Amino acid sequence: MVKALRERTRVEAGRAPTPSAACLDSQASQTTEVGGPERGDDGGKKSNGRKRHRLVDTLGVLLAVLRPSAGLDAGVAAPILLGHVQVHALPRLVTIFADAKEHQHALAAWRAAHRAGWPLAVQTRPEGTKGFTPRGKRWVVERTNAWHGRPRRQRKD
Repeated sequence: MVKALRERTRVEAGRAPTPSAACLDSQASQTTEVGGPERGDDGGKKSNGRKRHRLVDTLGVLLAVLRPSAGLDAGVAAPILLGHVQVHALPRLVTIFADAKEHQHALAAWRAAHRAGWPLAVQTRPEGTKGFTPRGKRWVVERTNAWHGRPRRQRKD
């Protein structure tokens, strides 16, 4: 059902049914004190909770989602997330935009072994900038993260 809705949305927007590019990013979300077994600590953001790793197309439509502990590094989570995406489901995919967090040797080795045709286009922050800076196509996944964080019940996991 999700595949049919995604393809319909893309066609209505004047695009091909399957994407040729995707964007990968993660977002930390806090949990309550109870939190559950997947609750972890994200040292970089100094927050306890979970992370939301998302792969979206260039319209911001979800292709894959992973919700591990916040302690799981983005470079470790990226191969797990991409492993959930079947190659035949995205036959036109030729580029995945990501930031420097996902650019690690473990992910490069996994892609070479499992998804050799999916190159990673790493977009880094321009030198001398602070805070949020839109970078090329990656703003789409940042926008998707913002959309999903607006409802009060989704701010905390």
